[in-house]
Amino acid sequence: MSSLDRTVDVFLEPRHVEARARLAEFVAAEIAPLAPPEDDAAARTQARDVLGRLGRAGWFAAIEARDYRQCCLTREALAAASPLADAVFALQALGSTPVFRFGSEELVEEYARPATRGEKMAAFAMTEPDAGSDVASLATTARRDGDHWVLDGRKMFISNAGVADFYVTFAKTDPAAGAKGISAFVVPANRVRFVRAQVMSEPHPLGEIAFEGARVPESHLVGAEGGGLKVGLATLDGLRATVAAAACGMARRALDESLAWARHRKQFGRPLAEHQLVQHRLARMAMDLEASRLLTYRAAAAKDGGQERVTLESSMAKAYATEAAQRVVDDAIQIHGGRGVMADHPVDRLYRAVRALRIYEGTTEIQHLVIAGHLLAEGSDA
Repeated sequence: MSSLDRTVDVFLEPRHVEARARLAEFVAAEIAPLAPPEDDAAARTQARDVLGRLGRAGWFAAIEARDYRQCCLTREALAAASPLADAVFALQALGSTPVFRFGSEELVEEYARPATRGEKMAAFAMTEPDAGSDVASLATTARRDGDHWVLDGRKMFISNAGVADFYVTFAKTDPAAGAKGISAFVVPANRVRFVRAQVMSEPHPLGEIAFEGARVPESHLVGAEGGGLKVGLATLDGLRATVAAAACGMARRALDESLAWARHRKQFGRPLAEHQLVQHRLARMAMDLEASRLLTYRAAAAKDGGQERVTLESSMAKAYATEAAQRVVDDAIQIHGGRGVMADHPVDRLYRAVRALRIYEGTTEIQHLVIAGHLLAEGSDA
């Protein structure tokens, strides 16, 4: 264990420290040996495989328990070994957390618990062609038809599109009410049309889906009618720190690769590690990682400690950690030189994977607006 691991122990309980050691063994044995997927089709196949591995080992249990520190530890470890495995965990959390928190017991038993056993793959369908950060602009609709809801619309940039067993979907049940007219539903995959894959530079199951008269029972409503925005924001608020944890994992892998390379690679008759400019980069990478982890686990600990909303803490963690991870990975490429831009090199794969973290679940710019809003609101009370 390095000093970077021990830094966040102040935010952890003994059970987390013990689980971290078991997690490291699991990742080394089950995840790290997997060959990175070379294309979209391989990513879709491997995602299912990883789902089963994580489920059988019990690592999804922290999602139902809402143990956010354990979720962060899990995502950090997975992201360092496999960005795809991290994405699998993230989507199980995003898709099952709303059901656990706001769904009926029937929905929990049919969808959320099988998801945390690794038996069903989840998806979180919010983004649309004309609605990203502006959730109120959703165009997908849901109308009552007897004891069913009928959904129509399209979603895009949906992780696990085409491979998920169910989609937690957000739709307008009262278009005239704006954000207050959004509701959330569990929609089984057999009611959804997979339109197309949207291929990322780092293979990851992503795509566009369509709801064309998709009928779901009234009982598939998650939370109250018109309460979909609350469901979505509460889910993202709790899980946003785990995105920061994934960024920490990628940054940690980039730093480890760079330290090993700097010790091994010789230039001008001595190891790179002896060149002061390289030492400067390594120090900066370590400081960025250290600060990111402290912000991340502070936010997760606050949530685990019973704080209802951790919007400020999680926004700070996500904004800082994801931007820092991009810097760290970029520094890693500079240290590796030409090898760092080879498509099969770990730091090049990290460079492709880390970029998306600055966008999904709220862009860095949106997080800055959230943080500033909190600060300005505090000042107005003085």
